[in-house]
Amino acid sequence: MADYFPPAEDYATLRVSVEHGVAKVTLDNPPVNVLSVELMTELLHFLRTVRDVPSIRVIVFGSAIPDFFIAHVDMTLNPESTAFVELMKAAPEGLNVFQSVSEAVRNQPQVTIVKLAGIARGGGAEFVTAADMSFAAIETAGLAQCEALMGITPGGAGTQYLTHRLGRNRALEVVLGADLFDASTAERYGWINRALPAAELDAFVDRLARHIAALPDGVIEAAKLAVPPADLTEGFIREHDAWAGLIARPAAGRLIRGGLERGAQTPDGELRLEDLLRDLWEDMKEPAAG
Repeated sequence: MADYFPPAEDYATLRVSVEHGVAKVTLDNPPVNVLSVELMTELLHFLRTVRDVPSIRVIVFGSAIPDFFIAHVDMTLNPESTAFVELMKAAPEGLNVFQSVSEAVRNQPQVTIVKLAGIARGGGAEFVTAADMSFAAIETAGLAQCEALMGITPGGAGTQYLTHRLGRNRALEVVLGADLFDASTAERYGWINRALPAAELDAFVDRLARHIAALPDGVIEAAKLAVPPADLTEGFIREHDAWAGLIARPAAGRLIRGGLERGAQTPDGELRLEDLLRDLWEDMKEPAAG
């Protein structure tokens, strides 16, 4: 296949550049980089397009929005929209739409690296965990599986990735505690590779990516063959069933709608999302208690 990559103007939510075998993909879906249908569609298209391009050996994902990598799945997403239905149809058998995005990253033949300078929650945290490697800024990065505060559980592979990577006890802490983890704690738990000072993050990731891309032919392929992703097929089905059983309940709809009304998916609201959703749930419970 020719050494082709899509120019940046082909995408509305991605900026793409390639140099020295490294594709830099900058997520740019303001105001907070929600994982919208458009962003999912473009990410999947990019990954498919470069999958068999031999000159691209490493993919580095970053964000154009300093405070946020991917906030979470778009809370305004319409599951009956034509674009979402098309994504559903294209998802591999046994995976839902959100799992298909995570698994596309996890099974990409190139080495995938996340450079995390801001916050990644929900589907954004799942994206980070799906990558081969992830490096985060000590002062500014954060990770959370916040779905429990919306009345649901993670549905984009997070439960399976976390259990495999962190162990069951810490996975349950992340999922049910629903707190924002700082980079140093995430490193200690094994959620990310390394926490670095923000001033060193770009240079470290750039150096690592270039060194990997410069390896002799066949080394990357052999390493990824020797260290394959775990087979989580049965777990994905259990995860989807758990998520689907909760998303249909009234509490989830009320929490998602109420969260949006109180500022979710705005920069200010997202910086305090856990508190925003906990306060909302307490207010929702008061009439029932009265």
